[in-house]
Amino acid sequence: MTILLLAVLIITEIAFLTAEISKQSEKREWNKGRLLADLAEAAAFGVMLLLPGIDLSFRFTGLLLILLVRLGFAGIRYLLGRKNTKQKTKAGKITSLLLSALMFVSALAPAFLFRDYKGRPLTGQYTPASCAAILTDASRTEQFEQDGSSREIPVHLFYPAEADNIPDNSLPLVIFSHGAFGWYQSNMSAYLELASNGYVVASIEHPYHSLFTHDTSGKLIMVDGQFMQNALTLGSSDVEETEREEVFKTECEWIELRIADMDFAIDTLKSAVLTNDLSDWTFTEGDRKQFETAVRLIDTDKIGLMGHSLGGATAVTAGRRDDISAVIDIDGTMLGEQTGFADGRYIINEEPYTTPLLEIENEKSHFDAIEAEKAGYIYANNVVQKNAENSYQTYFAGAGHMNFTDLPLLSPFLAKKLGTGEIDPEQCTDTLNKLILDFYNCYLKGQGVFSVQEHY
Repeated sequence: MTILLLAVLIITEIAFLTAEISKQSEKREWNKGRLLADLAEAAAFGVMLLLPGIDLSFRFTGLLLILLVRLGFAGIRYLLGRKNTKQKTKAGKITSLLLSALMFVSALAPAFLFRDYKGRPLTGQYTPASCAAILTDASRTEQFEQDGSSREIPVHLFYPAEADNIPDNSLPLVIFSHGAFGWYQSNMSAYLELASNGYVVASIEHPYHSLFTHDTSGKLIMVDGQFMQNALTLGSSDVEETEREEVFKTECEWIELRIADMDFAIDTLKSAVLTNDLSDWTFTEGDRKQFETAVRLIDTDKIGLMGHSLGGATAVTAGRRDDISAVIDIDGTMLGEQTGFADGRYIINEEPYTTPLLEIENEKSHFDAIEAEKAGYIYANNVVQKNAENSYQTYFAGAGHMNFTDLPLLSPFLAKKLGTGEIDPEQCTDTLNKLILDFYNCYLKGQGVFSVQEHY
């Protein structure tokens, strides 16, 4: 439908240009024709809003703004124009057409890049609600700034809207950590599915590791350029063996920062449940009452962690805490379990992993781990699985790394650039979310016996 809309706009421009070139019109006549063409284009957009696929979301707001501005200027030029002015040249008319086409294509770029994604069907009895706040960790200085400011952790809560009918301290808490230069909505469908089934989900952001976020002053915080560059290159197979120790040191900095973020979020949420004190929270979405409602529902004896990619690594190591009851690693290399580097090899934490653990991998990563084991290469995930007391492992055939986020459903083009496989995105997301729900139902709610296939 977006292509049809673009075609209608460009055809209108061509028709207008053809009519104007065929006659020797004065400037005022050109302005009148321009006004009529702009009216026709705005009307066409208005009509197409009634059709599926065209709406007033961010995908089309840029185009709407351009159409309205062009229409306003065309009206002003016509009303103020003089009758006998020099006619617009043929070259000027063609240039006007080309500029219009370029503006339309640019304005519709979001519509081509992003789908009209409405989320996945939910299986639970509750309607998800959400709110957001920023937690300030006064014990840590923000290392990405030079002003001595404290580290800030944005937290987005998802919980059942029917909270009045749910007893206090009765719902498990699940905390999610996004991947490198990801963002808090990366697995939104999973949060909503859990909330609809009676969970409180906290998706935390790691400023300067997330694609973008905001601080307590409202300032936009973009991903740190050096971090992004390192994240794109350090995990490459092209890294020389002599550089591996430097890679290890850099990865340690990443994971230590993120684990501290997650630990602080866990401790702060637990404290809020105990004291109902939210005085240090900066509310950015929703009000204090919404947070008090969500926090009131949390059972701090039932906390699960999960994350994607670097966020999965964060969840695994933070999951060694005594107050964590279940952990899910979604396609993440367990960097936090790498405790040292010597003689060209990683030293991996050999302590038993006692928290129930579910590891979900893409197909290539799964078989790469098997080959690493055969070759005698020490891979953190293999060591943790070997020493885990209660763990599960599976992979998705035909899946790429980004198939374990919602991005392929929102923007297939961007997801493919970042790494997807041939698996059906909707099927992959629904299967992943069911696994997550079943695992937490078993280990956080005590419902049923969890089992997992070798692959999906």
